[in-house]
Amino acid sequence: MRGGKWTQWPSQEALSRVGIPRARMALDMALLAALSLWAVVSAYSSDVFHGWGAVLPPVAFAVCAAAGAHYRVTTLAHRLLPSMVLVAVFAAVGWGACLAEVPVAAMVLWIGACVMSMERLPLAAAFAIVVVMVPGFATVDESDWGAAATLASVLLGGYALRLDAEARGAGFRLLAQERAAREAEAVSAALAERARIAREIHDVLAHSLSAQMVHLEAARLQIERGPEGPFRDQILERVVAARGMAREGLAETRQALSALRGEMAPVEDYLRELTAADGARIEVTGARRLLPAEASQAVRRVAQESLTNVRKHAPGAEVRMVLVYLEGEVCLEVRDFGARGKTGELKVSGAGYGLLGMRERAELAGGTLDAGPEGEGFVVRLRVPA
Repeated sequence: MRGGKWTQWPSQEALSRVGIPRARMALDMALLAALSLWAVVSAYSSDVFHGWGAVLPPVAFAVCAAAGAHYRVTTLAHRLLPSMVLVAVFAAVGWGACLAEVPVAAMVLWIGACVMSMERLPLAAAFAIVVVMVPGFATVDESDWGAAATLASVLLGGYALRLDAEARGAGFRLLAQERAAREAEAVSAALAERARIAREIHDVLAHSLSAQMVHLEAARLQIERGPEGPFRDQILERVVAARGMAREGLAETRQALSALRGEMAPVEDYLRELTAADGARIEVTGARRLLPAEASQAVRRVAQESLTNVRKHAPGAEVRMVLVYLEGEVCLEVRDFGARGKTGELKVSGAGYGLLGMRERAELAGGTLDAGPEGEGFVVRLRVPA
């Protein structure tokens, strides 16, 4: 807690209107409007405010209304000097009303200034303002007991409003702390569950794939030692392909485990490794940054699925991949320039479950995916917030 009790401002929550019932706000506005109207009407009982002077009361109270509205802003920002200057505007207009022999208007303005100070300023500054107003109360109310009663009412009323606002602010602070604690608990539970899933995947799938790779490598060596012939070559080709798929599956499993644990490598590094294996070109532009997990996974999986589609439907085609970092989003484009001597089978956006899965992944990440033939080849464009 900064400063002592007398120099400390009310909290930001107490000075804001958050949590105030609409009925209470409407009642306050009606009360202020009634007091202002009473003060303005009473001003015309003075001989000063006739002729051209008749415009002075509404103008003066319009100035006070503007000062009061700005006073809420300066006190919310804990700016002491501008706040006291605005309170001084109330006091000065009140003294003008007093000199014009309009005591009702003067008392309304002075009481308003004192209550506002007690409610929203540090107590030391508020009491200083109230003390400055004492001569005014004594001038308007010649009875010592009357001035004392007015002063006591102002102090008690303003301080009661201050306590009420502080209690409301404390309630909102406790609510915010409880919400933050619940969010932290939910995040902690989610991280623990992701770690558990990662362990299960590692213990089951990663071990299984590693064992398959060992057995497939052993089978390859045995086949290579056997007699040569077309049959051996076919079996060897299938075993080598199966081993390659197991290796790719193990790499993808490790990527998924890293994502679950929040330890993913930069997405551009992954794309470079992916394109290098397929002989594709890659370009990365824009200010590089760490992407959220959902966006990163969407980019990785769309790039991987796009290259798989090229291998299936346009084997041997030249492929170019472009990753662009934009403000608030990231874009990926995967384009092939047509199979050599063949016509690609994937001709329309949405054909095949691979494209459907890519589109669903993009939508889950809050982005969009467009895919379709363009020129002699096929292009996939992904945009996701990041």
